Amino acid sequence: MLVVDDHELYRRAVERVLTRGGYEVSSAKDATEAMAAVTAGPLDLVMCDVKMPGISGLELVRQIHDVHPELPCIVVTGYGGAEASVEALRAGAFWYLEKAMDGPQQDVLRRLVGQAIEHGRLKSENRRLQHQLHDRYQLDNIVGARGGLHAVLEVVRRVAETDSTVLITGESGTGKEVIARALHYNSPRADRPLVTVNCGAIPEELLESELFGHVRGAFTNAVAHREGRFSAANGGTIFLDEIGDMSPNLQVKLLRVLQEKTFEPVGSSQTEHVDLRVIAATNQDLAEAIETKQFREDLFYRLNVIPIQVPPLRERREDIPLLVHHFLTRNAPNLDEPPCQLSEAALDCLVAQPWPGNVRQLENTIERMVVMRGEGQIDLENLPDEFRIGGATGAASTAPKLSEAGLSFNQVVDDFEADLIRQALERTHWNKNQAAQLLGLNRTTLIEKIKKKGLTPEV
Repeated sequence: MLVVDDHELYRRAVERVLTRGGYEVSSAKDATEAMAAVTAGPLDLVMCDVKMPGISGLELVRQIHDVHPELPCIVVTGYGGAEASVEALRAGAFWYLEKAMDGPQQDVLRRLVGQAIEHGRLKSENRRLQHQLHDRYQLDNIVGARGGLHAVLEVVRRVAETDSTVLITGESGTGKEVIARALHYNSPRADRPLVTVNCGAIPEELLESELFGHVRGAFTNAVAHREGRFSAANGGTIFLDEIGDMSPNLQVKLLRVLQEKTFEPVGSSQTEHVDLRVIAATNQDLAEAIETKQFREDLFYRLNVIPIQVPPLRERREDIPLLVHHFLTRNAPNLDEPPCQLSEAALDCLVAQPWPGNVRQLENTIERMVVMRGEGQIDLENLPDEFRIGGATGAASTAPKLSEAGLSFNQVVDDFEADLIRQALERTHWNKNQAAQLLGLNRTTLIEKIKKKGLTPEV
């Protein structure tokens, strides 16, 4: 800790109080000495007087905040008052304390110092995690950047710097959220919040309040004001996943947010303004939803300013070896030892799979194999049963042969996908939760596929 005050007796009194509390304390008589100590660092807290010769305590706090925004400062003065406290907080101080060293004030000081240091620690941890996220979603760090995702990431690279609304489409499990995060963390809004909302996971009657917030008494059990996700994302980005599941009523309200950047919380007549970027994603065919009146055409055009189609894993098989290596490394039982290795035959088998659950299914499959295998090379016999239909030679041996007349690729893939889903359902006695886990799919995605393919239990 650093105590800054031009009165030596007061500095010594504070040092004694804090040293007895277990803190290591140094001191400075003015802002020049204080900035030298801050630069030399490291420090957990600065406590400074307001009235000092030369640079004032408030100006010192501003300078410290510019250099180390996470370093908490407590401002102390002999001249109390509401105006002075507000001015200190505006300068960036953690809190404001009147100058005194009697018994009660010593207790207040110790408690306040503990709170300030914890606050600074949390800010530092948050900044560290933000840097990790920035690094993780740098475009060159995304697995597949040089493979089948190259064209997608080139669009991301061009669009990230703008505030344009983006609609990401693709099958479930293809990595749409990864693309959304890459857009945010490579944008000028990267240091602001990224708020994610899964529109398909929140009941329709709660989604409006979740998005726009509500005021006390707006509905039963609304006992207090609640901030919505749009307010929380102000200045940053909001990612609306599964946008195709949003009800027509909410679609109208979302359209207004996109057009005017304004909305009213549930039960309120007060308009709120937001500055944010909207990214939406869906695995549904919105053109078909428009035809059936399930999705508004005007909202589609507002969302679809920059369309990004993420290809399924079966259309970018060159990414599978890269993803396999990535997931093997991440799921290594011991980070100090090399990860498990796949035999060439096992890797060829994985590359040949249709992967209806896409990257998410591949990730779950690799994790399962690493856990079950433990250590040593993973070979064909270690692959899950569903990948060894008709023997240990894998899916490649059961694939249909290409005749001179050719075949319908989409039909073959659709049939294979339907067969895998039926196998999973029959193995779990049509328990959709368990079948979804076997296939590495979300339960809602599995249900959609069952309906689309018309699958029913055999009598």
